[in-house]
Amino acid sequence: MKSAVETLNPTRVRLTVEVPFEELKASLDAAYKKINQQVTVKGFRKGKVPARVIDQRFGRGAVLEEAVNDALPKFYTDAVNEAEINPLGQPEVDITELKDGETLNFTAEVDVRPAIEIPDYSGIEVEVDAVEVSDEDVEKSVEQLRTRFASTSPVERPAAEGDVVTIDLEAKVDGEVLADGVADGVQYTIGSGELLDGIDEAVTGLEAGGEATFTSQLKGGSAEGKDAEVTVKVTQVAARELPEPDDEFAQMASEFDTLEDLKADSRKRLENMKQYDQATQAQERVLEKLLELVEVPIPEKLLEDEIRTRKHNLEHHQLGQMGIDLAKYLELQGKTEEEFDAETREQAVKGIKTQFVLDELVSKEKLNVSQEELTEHLMRRAASSGMSPDQFAQAVVEGGQVPMLVGEVARGKALATVVEAATVKDTKGELVDMSDDEDEAEETAETAAAATGDERKSEG
Repeated sequence: MKSAVETLNPTRVRLTVEVPFEELKASLDAAYKKINQQVTVKGFRKGKVPARVIDQRFGRGAVLEEAVNDALPKFYTDAVNEAEINPLGQPEVDITELKDGETLNFTAEVDVRPAIEIPDYSGIEVEVDAVEVSDEDVEKSVEQLRTRFASTSPVERPAAEGDVVTIDLEAKVDGEVLADGVADGVQYTIGSGELLDGIDEAVTGLEAGGEATFTSQLKGGSAEGKDAEVTVKVTQVAARELPEPDDEFAQMASEFDTLEDLKADSRKRLENMKQYDQATQAQERVLEKLLELVEVPIPEKLLEDEIRTRKHNLEHHQLGQMGIDLAKYLELQGKTEEEFDAETREQAVKGIKTQFVLDELVSKEKLNVSQEELTEHLMRRAASSGMSPDQFAQAVVEGGQVPMLVGEVARGKALATVVEAATVKDTKGELVDMSDDEDEAEETAETAAAATGDERKSEG
């Protein structure tokens, strides 16, 4: 077999392959054997029909077609390996010449990973939010904890904000009560915004036994999106009573003996959360700066596939679970279809570019993934998916996605390497130590690259 490669553009090549006919022998034998098992010829036992009879009865062309279809993947793979290219997706194959007993010639056009030059990234500088926890933040945290431990007791007075009311609801559209528009005994905290628009105003000031009617756009159900006339009847008004913020509350709501210890722990937790947010912010901003430094041609077919995948996942998974379609989603987001398409394309470009750049960094910096790192990443992915580590690991192995996970970890390490070399300062001008934030780097790299979908395409 002889092959040659022609670069059509920075992300696409054409392989020209010439195969001597004798190299088709194994595939021809397999083709005769396969056809033998499928046909019946009078005077011959099944599977024992001679090749010349198959040629006479069914045509030599049918045998050649079967043999070529069987042989092409191997010849294509051999040509790819010989040319030392990294194909993306499936090739477009065109058989240019097939002479029985002489030769098989074909071309294969395929997208390839572009050659990327990683510049010196040590000069990257970014600014992130400072880690600041105010006394007000701590008090707000304690207040939220008090709210969780609040009790309620019925009162005989008009309902006010913060009260818990028990209500009966009835919704009508065009004068007809909806089959799924009646609900009794619903508990609602006034001001929480968890039910229909307009309900807070309707129930505020009502005592038990009082009712009101208001108009609201339904957020779900059979008449979702339509304006309904809603009648609400208050059957009980209950006041929320928050526990006193004292040592006794601290002992009830936490492992601490004093309110001061509880507040100190709240401050520490808030600091940890803000440090995590700061690290994530640094990763994202360093990645943005890195991508600005690198010129990356994007394979058009890969891009279109990625856009299609993102749209499909949004429409059939995310929005499907929410019970809305794309048109409703765009309405809620206040976006036109053109704006949505432009954003999706921009996100897809960034995802592909991120993967290409970080993968090149993995190669350039000779980064390897240890079994321990892979296991830790698997545990995190399992936790985020709601599966046990064993279940997730089994699904990964059965789905052949171990290389995908290895790629995610490697890209995280690549980004961490860049972040460690960068200068990160907070808004106060203080240097931020980013030497131990590889976990956040993995998550940032994975999110930005939409790694799962892109890795699958790259391996195609």
